Amino acid sequence: MTEKPLHSSPFISSKAYRELVFIKLGGSLITDKNQALHAQTDLIEQLLTELGLFLIQHPETRVILGHGSGSFGHSVARFYGTREGICDELGWQGYHEVWRAARELHDIVMAIGMSFDLPLPLISFPPSASVSASNRQITTWNLEPMTAAVDNGLIPVVYGDVVYDDVLGGTILSTEELFIDLASVFKPERVILLGKTDGVYADYPACQTLMPHIHSQSALPDTISGSSSTDVTGGMLEKVRLMQSLCALSPQTQVRICSGTKKGQLMEALAGKEMGTLITHQ
Repeated sequence: MTEKPLHSSPFISSKAYRELVFIKLGGSLITDKNQALHAQTDLIEQLLTELGLFLIQHPETRVILGHGSGSFGHSVARFYGTREGICDELGWQGYHEVWRAARELHDIVMAIGMSFDLPLPLISFPPSASVSASNRQITTWNLEPMTAAVDNGLIPVVYGDVVYDDVLGGTILSTEELFIDLASVFKPERVILLGKTDGVYADYPACQTLMPHIHSQSALPDTISGSSSTDVTGGMLEKVRLMQSLCALSPQTQVRICSGTKKGQLMEALAGKEMGTLITHQ
């Protein structure tokens, strides 16, 4: 039997890196949130292609990738009320249904990223298997395996998922909530949140006034609103509040909320183009 030859990948390197970036592919972006269990596979492929091209051109950059659940997890979670907690057998049935739906989308993302001629070195870190919480605050998460993955050029992938909670029984943590805990350890230089909108609008849903810069201590207008579709973790307003908390916790981190609907937008965001809404500590 002839052994398959090993090929050197430009993605995988144990050399010291100069920048760590968290990237989230929003659930509203990579799924049709108004159509159950519908993944935007062409767009996912485009986004992951752009990520791969950027990493080839910038081997000094490392990435932790996250994604939302969109039309896979949110509708099921709303039906069972999983975010609010679990107190009976039906609740645990819902916990499992949400886990299964979120995992289905996660498997699609992973499969696309590893189907390229030069596969991305994605490695899955499902929160349901490793995170414990207390009233939605993470209490346990062994990050040593993820640290080793980042140090050696792999791309950890996390996603909004169910987790055990010693107060609520079980709950759902969003990717942004996971990013806050990860930021306390990894201190990323940048966080990029890609969605369907061009950034944070002060007058949603009219979307005429884009907020170019938000500070971690800025008061937020109620007109930022929530989400145009089912989102059990709070939509845009909660997303901004969480990213303000992340910047306060990791003051050197800059967060950019922008659109990923058009070809090249992820590359532009990674290259540092001023687009969407920037959130900083100062």
